[in-house]
Order: sequence, then C-alpha cells, then structure tokens
Amino acid sequence: MSKTTDVLTRFRQETALSRNRLIGLRFEIEGSIVPQKRSLKWAAIPAAASLILFLTGCSEAGDPARGYLPNGPTAGGTEPVTNHTNDIVGLWTTSWIVLLVVGVISWGLLGYAAIAYRRRKNDEGLPVQLRYNMPIETLFTVVPLILVVGFFAYTAKSMASIEQPIAGSHKIAVIAKQWSWDFGYEAEGVYDSGVQLADSAFKNASSNSMHVDGEPVLYLVQNQPVELDMRSRDVIHSFWVVDFLYKKDVFPGGTAETNHIYFTPQRLGTYEGKCAELCGEYHSAMLFQVKVVTQSEYDAHIAELRAKGFVGDILNTTNDRNASGDNNPAASQTNG
Repeated sequence: MSKTTDVLTRFRQETALSRNRLIGLRFEIEGSIVPQKRSLKWAAIPAAASLILFLTGCSEAGDPARGYLPNGPTAGGTEPVTNHTNDIVGLWTTSWIVLLVVGVISWGLLGYAAIAYRRRKNDEGLPVQLRYNMPIETLFTVVPLILVVGFFAYTAKSMASIEQPIAGSHKIAVIAKQWSWDFGYEAEGVYDSGVQLADSAFKNASSNSMHVDGEPVLYLVQNQPVELDMRSRDVIHSFWVVDFLYKKDVFPGGTAETNHIYFTPQRLGTYEGKCAELCGEYHSAMLFQVKVVTQSEYDAHIAELRAKGFVGDILNTTNDRNASGDNNPAASQTNG
C-alpha cells in the first residue's frame, strides 16, 4: 500500500507542476500577444497606404468603364475599333464587377466573423466545434457553380460571335516568320513582305511607343469586313493587334493548320501589333502596324505595291524578302 500511495502522491505532484507550467506559459504567451497585436495594427496603416498608392499608379490613363483596356487612337473617331471590341469589353468589365461583388461579400463575412467571434479576455478553452453546417456548405457549392456556368455561357456566346465568318469578307493572307510578317492581298494579287528589323532601328525608337521605323504595315479599309488567313513559315507565332483586344496563334503547316480571324475595322487610325508567342532570339523584333484607311488610301497603297513589283502569291517562298541565311540582322539589312 505504501508503494501505491507514493506513486499516487508523486503523480499528483507532477500533474500540479505541469498545470502550473501551462498556466505560466499561457500568461507569458498572452502577455506577448498584446503588444504584438498593437504593433501589427499600427504597421497595417502604412501598408494599406502603400497598397493604395501602388494600385492608383498602375495605369497612366484609361477609362474605368472599359476596365482600363486600350481604346485605340481617338483622332480616328469615337466608333468601336472593330465590330467585336464592345463585346470583349463587356465580357471583361462584367466579369470584374461580379468578382468584385463576390470579393466584397467574402471579405465582409471574414471580417465580421473575425470581430464577432474573437476570443474575449475571460474566455477559456475552445469554442463549440461544429463538424458540418449543411446550409453554409450548400451555399459554398451552389454559388461557385452558378458563377462558373455563367462565365462559361457568357464567354462561349462572345467567342461564337467573334469566330463567325462574315459574308463578303476581303481575304488577306498573313504569314508569320522569324522574325517579321508578310501580308498578301489576294483579290488584288499583290503582297508586302517584311524584313527583320535591325538592332539600330530600336536604338532610335521612342520608349513611349511600340512603333519602330521599318515595320511591315497591313492596310485595311474602314467598315469593310476582313478575313485574315494566317499561317507560319517556321515556328508557332501569335498575331496580336493590341487595340483590337484579340489575338490568335499562327501555326506552321498547310491549309489544315491555317487559322482565321474575322472582323470589321470601324475606326480610322494606325494600330500597333506584335507577335505574342515566344518564337526565338529576335521575338521582340516581330512588330507590325495595321492602318485602317479610306478606300482611296487603300487603292493608292495597292498601286504602290504593284509599282514596286510586289505582284504574286505571298505563300510562294520566293516572294519572301527575309528568306536568306539564318535571318540574322546583318542578312536582313542586306536583303532590304
């Protein structure tokens, strides 16, 4: 019995000692948390101010109603840049509005829960734990499902409209190559073959513009439907006119691999374009321009190409002015 009594006594002593240690540790932790919370509260103020300054400086100019998307040269008029840009802007801005509403509700609920159910000074132990809550879990399942289905339907509708061929379109062949662009005006039987830009061209370029002298230029007639038939001579490229708010990959191969873009340019002006697919060492040199002009200006450009002897099919590689050697800048300058 004495041995049993000694064991029980020793167990009680160790239990009491452990409890005292835990109580001391609790007071030590709580004592360290209070100043830490205060310091975090004061540190949050400059952090929030810095974030606001950073976000307000993200764009030098832009229309919030368009989601700060580019809107092309305003000197050409107030019409949409193409017949698709309004739909694309609508998809973009609507998506952001919905996501911001969901975000505000979620952040509000998180903030409310953090404040309303925070640990009070005299609280001990853990709050009541629930294994599940059917209404909340149903809400967290149904709402995201509705959002995903809605976004998918809206996107599918916009894409179907953008990818729909337009009757009576003016067909133009767009050929991507390392590292420039060729444009073939099929109905007129003429073409314009680009030459890779030399390094010296970029040294004289403005840092505020994407334009570099010597870029190939694609001419389009205002309000005339266009079909661009695009293929590549070598690797995968991507045709992107920034203000058109649309881009599409350009693949090497034949007719089966040819990609198409259908649209109607509606605003006069000059638009900057570039390759949006990393395609090799001089990818950044794959710049071009699109000029939306009147019918008379377009006819004058076609006559100029014909006078230069650029007559024939651009799909024929013999008409490619950039097809020499390994397409290095020195060779390009020689061919130009």
